[in-house]
Amino acid sequence: MSQEDVDIAEATEVALSNSVISTATSTLNQLKEIANLIETGAYAREVRRISRAIRSTIRLRKELKASVVSSFLNFALIPGSEVHTRLSSYLGKDDENDMEIDTATSTAQTPAKHPVPELEIYCYLLALIFLIDQKKYDEAKACSEASIARLKNLNRRTVDVLASRLYSFYSLCYEYTGDLAEIRGTLLALHRTATLRRDELGQETLLNLLLRNYLNYNLYDQAEKLRSKAPRFEAHSNQQFCRYLFYLGKIRTIQLEYTDAKESLLQAARKAPVAALGFRVICTKWAVIVRLLLGEIPERTAFMQRGMEKALRPYFELTNAVRIGDLELFRTVVEKFSSTFSSDGTNNLIVRLRHNVIRTALCNISIAYSRISLSDVGKKLRLDSPDPVADAEGILAKAIRDGAIDATLDRANGWMLSKETGDIYSTNEPQVAYNSRIAFCLNMHNEAVGALRFPPNSHKEKESAEKRRERHQQEQELAKHIAEEDDDDF
Repeated sequence: MSQEDVDIAEATEVALSNSVISTATSTLNQLKEIANLIETGAYAREVRRISRAIRSTIRLRKELKASVVSSFLNFALIPGSEVHTRLSSYLGKDDENDMEIDTATSTAQTPAKHPVPELEIYCYLLALIFLIDQKKYDEAKACSEASIARLKNLNRRTVDVLASRLYSFYSLCYEYTGDLAEIRGTLLALHRTATLRRDELGQETLLNLLLRNYLNYNLYDQAEKLRSKAPRFEAHSNQQFCRYLFYLGKIRTIQLEYTDAKESLLQAARKAPVAALGFRVICTKWAVIVRLLLGEIPERTAFMQRGMEKALRPYFELTNAVRIGDLELFRTVVEKFSSTFSSDGTNNLIVRLRHNVIRTALCNISIAYSRISLSDVGKKLRLDSPDPVADAEGILAKAIRDGAIDATLDRANGWMLSKETGDIYSTNEPQVAYNSRIAFCLNMHNEAVGALRFPPNSHKEKESAEKRRERHQQEQELAKHIAEEDDDDF
C-alpha cells in the first residue's frame, strides 16, 4: 500500500469519527431542548408540552447511545446524586469517542442544580428506553423498578404523561423476559392509586397492561371481571383506546359473543394509525376468524391491504377452504400453517371453524341434490372416521335441527331429502337486511352530527377573511399535532 493510500485511509477514518461526534452532538443538543421543554411545561403546568417532548424522544430512539445518554444525565441531574449514580450504573460505555463527545458538547449552559420531578422521571424513561433497545433486560428491569418506586411518591398531574409511558415500558421489560405474572400485583396497586388520584391516562394505560397480562396467560375470566369492574372514564389516548378495543374483542370472541367481538376488532383496526401496521394486522387476523365463525365470508380486498398480503396469506387460504366447504382442504391448510396460527393465538378458534366448514358443505349438497344417500354425504364431506355413514347421519340431524339446511332425514331408506328452495322475497329476510342498513346509516349520521363543532356567535356576526385564514391555519396545525400523536410509538 502506497503512502497516498495510507493518507486517504487515515483521512477517511478521521472524517467518519468527526461525523459520529457531530451526530452524537446533534442528538445531545436535541435532548437538551427536550429537557428545557419539559421544565417549561412543568412550571407552566402544560401537559401538552410534556407530551410533545415524549414524541420527540421517541423519534430519537435509533440515535441514542450510551455516551449520549450519559452526557445528558450529567446535564440534567446533579452529578454524584443518588439518581445520577443509579442511572449511570445501568449504562455501559460503547463508544471510543466518549471523551470527544463530552468535550464537543460542553457549552455555556449549566446543568440544572435542582431538577424538577418531571425532568427526573424523564431521565428514568430515557435510560429505560435505551436499555430496552440494547436488549439489556436485567438492567432495564432494575431501572423500571426504581422508576416505579419514585413515581409512588409523586402526585403531580404533569407527571402523569411520563408515568403512563413508564408503566408501558415497565411491563414490556417483564414481557420480554417472560415474567409478566410477577408484576400483576404491582400493576393492580398502581391502577388503584391512579384511580384515587383521578389520573385517567394512567388508569387506561394500566387497565390495558393488566388485560394484556391476563390474556397472555389465557385468564379470560379474570380479564373480563377486571374490565367490567374498572371505573368508566372518557378515553384520552387513541392508542390506548385501540388497544382496549382489541383486548375487548379477544375476550368477547372467547366468550362466544361473536357479534360484539367483530365490532370491537374492526373498530380497533379502523382507528389504529397507519404506521401501526403490526397492530392492524393482528386485529385483521382476529376479525377474519370471528367473521368466519359468524358464517360470513370476508371480501378479497380485506386480504389485499397494503403491507398485509404476506401476513394474511394463511388466513386467506383458510377463508377459501371455509367458503368452498372442503373439509380435506381445511385440514391441509391448518396443518400447513399450524405454527403461524399457534403464534397468533388463534388455534382454538380455528378448531371451532370445522363445524362451519361442514355446515357450508351441507348447504352446497342440499342445493345440488334433491335426494342423496348418507354414504354419499359421508364421501363428499370426506369424514375421517370408522363409520362415516353414522357420522354423516348425526351431522345432518344436527344441521337440520339448527336450521342450517332445509331438508328431512329418511333413516329407513338411508338418504336425505332436500326441500324445494322457496322465494326469499316472500320472507322477512330482505326487510331485516334493509332495516339493518338503514339503522347503520342513521347511526353514522348521528355520530357525524355529534362531532360537528361551530364557532361561537357564528349566526350573529360574519367572519373576516383574515380571521378565517388564521382559524384555518390553527385547525391545520392542530390536526397535524393530533396525527403525530396517533402515529408516534404505537
